Amino acid sequence: MPQIIKSPSIIKAAGTKEKIIQEFFGKVNSQTDEVSIARMKSPQGWVEPGQCPEFNEYTIVLKGTLEVRTKHEMYLVEEGSAILTKKDEWVQYSTPFGGGAEYIAICLPAFSPDIVHRDE
Repeated sequence: MPQIIKSPSIIKAAGTKEKIIQEFFGKVNSQTDEVSIARMKSPQGWVEPGQCPEFNEYTIVLKGTLEVRTKHEMYLVEEGSAILTKKDEWVQYSTPFGGGAEYIAICLPAFSPDIVHRDE
C-alpha cells in the first residue's frame, strides 16, 4: 500500500553550526530501515565530524557547493552534480563556501546514529 509523506521530520544535525535536516523517509519519519532520504540545508562554515558509516550515501547537490573529504582526497561537489560515498570508508562533509549548500542525501541502509560511527 502506498505511503504518503505529508511533511518531513526535522532531525538535529551534528557539526559546528546549525544545519537543517528534513527527513522524508527513514527511521524517524517513515519508520523505514531500508533507506533514508533527506533534504539538507547547511550554512557557510558548517563542518560535520568525520565518520565511517555502515551505509552507502548518495548525495545530490541542489544549491551551492559541498566539500567531501576522504582519507586520501578532497572533492568539491557543485550544484547539479552528485557523489557516492561507500560504507566503511571514512568521510567528512562541510560547506565552507558562501551561501552554504542544499542537497539531498540518500542512505542505504537508512541512517542511524548507531551505524554512523562519528569521530570522537
